Amino acid sequence: MALPTAPIVAGSLIGGYLVARETKVRPLGGAVLAVGGVAAGRQWLRTTGPGTTAALAGIYLGGFGASHPLAKKIGAWPAVFAAAGTSAAASWLLSDRKR
Repeated sequence: MALPTAPIVAGSLIGGYLVARETKVRPLGGAVLAVGGVAAGRQWLRTTGPGTTAALAGIYLGGFGASHPLAKKIGAWPAVFAAAGTSAAASWLLSDRKR
């Protein structure tokens, strides 16, 4: 059964930040991010193919990377929510809604 990936990517971005913040162990937050990315990526590859998978992975990782400088301008949580929302929206548009 195909899992919807939008909640996976949003949850792993938010959860990864929360884990890193609360534990003060950034690699642990990165592990949450990686697990979510791999889970979503496998589903994207099965349902949309390698091109869309690469695009969605780029949006996911790009959102993570962009959230760091964005946090300096708007705050950490708003930046995390912006990255999570953007990644989830792209995932739904390019993958999940086709199910």
